[in-house]
Amino acid sequence: MRRAVIKRHTAETKITIRIGLEGQGRYSITTGIRFLDHMLELVSRHGGFDLQIEALGDLDVDQHHTVEDVGICLGEAVSKAIGSRRGINRAGYFIMPMDETLGIAAIDLSGRPHTVVALRLRVQRVGDLQSELIQDFFEGFAQGAKANVHLKVLYGRSSHHQVEAIFKAFGRALRVACDKDSRMAKRLPSTKGLL
Repeated sequence: MRRAVIKRHTAETKITIRIGLEGQGRYSITTGIRFLDHMLELVSRHGGFDLQIEALGDLDVDQHHTVEDVGICLGEAVSKAIGSRRGINRAGYFIMPMDETLGIAAIDLSGRPHTVVALRLRVQRVGDLQSELIQDFFEGFAQGAKANVHLKVLYGRSSHHQVEAIFKAFGRALRVACDKDSRMAKRLPSTKGLL
């Protein structure tokens, strides 16, 4: 199994992430932000990743450092676990219905970080998570994984469903991008010869 452990200790956060890419969707996640925990549990289960996250952050100041740093560390863990990137699909996408909401995710493990998050949220918080930080989480992930991450809600009424739809779609798209392609076993999925 492709696995990785990432530890990040700063004056603002202390984070340890363990990931197994060929997992069974088992998780143990504690960030101090329960709604973020739940969204990461969805990524684990829908991605089929075994995921452990322990994060302590300066939540008495703000949620920003914790949310962004967890995103960075998760991206670094994925990048480390996939290794040289030889033989992977590299890109994946998924369209996820969540009741009245439809969300899409497209990911390219291209070696170049870029993020687009298009949500229709009209609330400041979803559960206990500051909704503006969803963008920061995915920007952090893209930076850490060196990936293009595009997420969009096409329509939906419930803010909870919108966020849940994109996290589920993200997990499933990431699973496809990380998966091995037996026909390309030793090749990089790039004509540049570099990712």
